[in-house]
Amino acid sequence: MDKASTLVKHDNNPEHDHDFENTHDHTHHHHVQPELRQTRRTREQLTHIKGWGADLDRKNRPGVPMERTPPRYTPADMPTPPAQEQKVEVLVSPERPGITQIHGSVQPPSGLSGLLRRAAFKYTENDLRHWLILLGADRINVVEGIVEDLAHGHVPNILGEMGLKSEWQHNKKGLATKVAIAGAIGAAAYLLLKNRDERY
Repeated sequence: MDKASTLVKHDNNPEHDHDFENTHDHTHHHHVQPELRQTRRTREQLTHIKGWGADLDRKNRPGVPMERTPPRYTPADMPTPPAQEQKVEVLVSPERPGITQIHGSVQPPSGLSGLLRRAAFKYTENDLRHWLILLGADRINVVEGIVEDLAHGHVPNILGEMGLKSEWQHNKKGLATKVAIAGAIGAAAYLLLKNRDERY
């Protein structure tokens, strides 16, 4: 009797049905393919990651020489350091009024972009208007910077500063997409303005 007929006979035997299911149930499980198993990489394979190993043994931790035991303690009676002198306008959020001890003073708000930034800081940081107005102010500030450069006799390299040379060298497809989108927007704006002029 061949193997196939043996299996058929065995399956047709009602006395063996229950035992067959119990003893061979593991054959119905799907095993994970070896190539899909997640393998844990060794420590040597991960050394290229900056900062890797912070949770290793203290002898092997790169940050241990900079740690202090016990940690640094700041006495409660230590005097507050003097605040930075405010010489320019500093915009602050209404959620946190008051100027911090140290603040940026390189680019105070000025011009039209400054007006927009002052308007933006009238809204709290969880208000979408706050961020949209700041984004608009940044774009206007770019134009203001170009005008200021021209006023001082400096011709800015606008295309270079936009990174078009690098885009052309490394991302021609992306650059072509941007040019196409800008052209489509410009053509649509032109047609809209032209149709409006013809109507009026």
